[in-house]
Amino acid sequence: MGKRGKDYIVFPLDFASVDDAKKYVALLKDKVGMFKVGLELFIDQGPSVVQMVKDLSGAKVFLDLKLHDISATVGRAMERVAATGADLVTVHCSSSMLMLQQAVKGGGKKTGVLGVTLLTDNDANVVEAAGFKKQFIASTERLVMKRAQMAFDAGCKGIVCSGKEVKKVKEAFGKDFLAVTPGIRPSWTLLENDDQKRVTTPQKAVTLGSDYIVIGRPIRDAKDPVKACDRVIEEIEAGIP
Repeated sequence: MGKRGKDYIVFPLDFASVDDAKKYVALLKDKVGMFKVGLELFIDQGPSVVQMVKDLSGAKVFLDLKLHDISATVGRAMERVAATGADLVTVHCSSSMLMLQQAVKGGGKKTGVLGVTLLTDNDANVVEAAGFKKQFIASTERLVMKRAQMAFDAGCKGIVCSGKEVKKVKEAFGKDFLAVTPGIRPSWTLLENDDQKRVTTPQKAVTLGSDYIVIGRPIRDAKDPVKACDRVIEEIEAGIP
């Protein structure tokens, strides 16, 4: 049996309250394939939050910690992350190859490492302000692909990238190298002034090759989150190759 629409969806538990997180896990456990735990909830609840999500849903857990430190520290931190039972964890690609390699080693066979290439609220202006070469300012896609190459060479499970870069990532690194796409906005919720600079729709992202799409606000802020999730699933299934 192939991948279903719901299997592509990663719902972010971006809540200050664990009670709110539990409520949405219970509500959406049959509608999404994975729940994402970010810094806010992880700092508040600690590693136990991973087991909480698994106990309530049986879904996979994606820890979005965006680790970035000296290589030895990240390697040891990943060993502790792996002990939580998390399926995936993010590490910034903006550091060294050695740091990425140590992250992969620390995760072992338990936890896959996803390299964060370029945050979705970053654009060419941010890249220029950070002092990058002109070739990367002219094309942020070049910067994403350079960092994707680092992640691939280091043995990462995949990367986090915009839906606009997914096709090239898959062409360069193959179907088994995961492409996880944030900045997802269903076609029925697109805003003119969105704080995410590099957004795409669920259907488009999946058609281009995204393995997982991170989608929060359009579901969370809907009057009926379950119905909103069903609409996203329909949109995804229209794009499944």
